[in-house]
Amino acid sequence: MKRLQNRPLLFVFLLSLTIVGLVLHETGNTQAVENLILGPVTPVQDHLSSLTNDFSDLIQTFRDVRELRRRNEELQSLADSLMVENVRLKELESENETLRQLLQFTQANPTYSYRAAEVTGHVIGQDPSNLLRSIIIDVGTGDGVAKGMPVVTDRGLVGRIVEVRSRSSKVLLITDVSSSVNAIIQSSRATGIVEGKADGGLVMKYIPQTVIVNVGDIILTSGLGATFPKRLVIGQVTAVHKRDIELFQQAEIKPTVDFERLEIVLVITNFEPIEMAQ
Repeated sequence: MKRLQNRPLLFVFLLSLTIVGLVLHETGNTQAVENLILGPVTPVQDHLSSLTNDFSDLIQTFRDVRELRRRNEELQSLADSLMVENVRLKELESENETLRQLLQFTQANPTYSYRAAEVTGHVIGQDPSNLLRSIIIDVGTGDGVAKGMPVVTDRGLVGRIVEVRSRSSKVLLITDVSSSVNAIIQSSRATGIVEGKADGGLVMKYIPQTVIVNVGDIILTSGLGATFPKRLVIGQVTAVHKRDIELFQQAEIKPTVDFERLEIVLVITNFEPIEMAQ
C-alpha cells in the first residue's frame, strides 16, 4: 500500500529531472551539472585506478622475481655442470700427460715389453721385522704378470712384484727397508747397493773409499745379480758420508720417483730376474 502511495512522488521527481535536463541542454549548462556530480567521484576513481596499476605492477614484480629465480637456478645448474666437466677434463689432461711420458719412456727403451697398470692402493704396515712399503696394482697372472718382475715409471725404478693374484699384484717399493738394488754411480761407474730407509729415503752402501762421490751424481741400476735391468734411474746423491776408519763410504739418495703420487706404472714383462740364494 505504501509503495503505491510513493509512485506519484517518484513520477513527479523523474518528470522534474527530465524537464531540468531539457532546459539545461537547451541552455548549454549541462557541464556544470556534470562537474557537480562527477567532481567528488573523480578523485576516488583516480585513486582506484592508481591502486589497480600498483597492484598490477606488484603482480608483475612477483612474476619477474619468480622468473629470475628460475633462471638463476638454471644458471647455477649449468655452472655446476661446467665445473664438473672442467674437473673431468683436467683429470683427463693429467692422465694423458702421464701416458705420453710413459710412452716416451717405452720408445726410448724398446728392448723390453711393458704392461701398464693402475695403482689401486698403498700399503704401509708394520711387519714384525720392519716397516713395509708397497703398492697394489690392477694387473696379475691373467695379464702376464709374474713374481719378481720390475716395475717402473718414466721417472725411474719403482720396485718389483712380490705377490701376484689373477687380477692384482703387490709391488715392493725400493724405499722399503727390506729392498736392495745393485746400483752404479753414473759419473764414476763405481758400484754399490741401494737400500730403503725407515723414513722412506734411500742410501747407497758399499761404495769404495777411493771413489769420489759428489752431490748431484745420478744413481742407476747396474744389472748385477740380474734382479733388475741395467740403466734404470734410481735417484740422485744428496749427501755423502765418508770416514777414514771405515772400508766403505755411503751416499744419501733422493729417489727420482715420487712414491706418494704414483697413479700409473709399467711392469716390465719380458725381463726374467734371477732370485739370489738367501
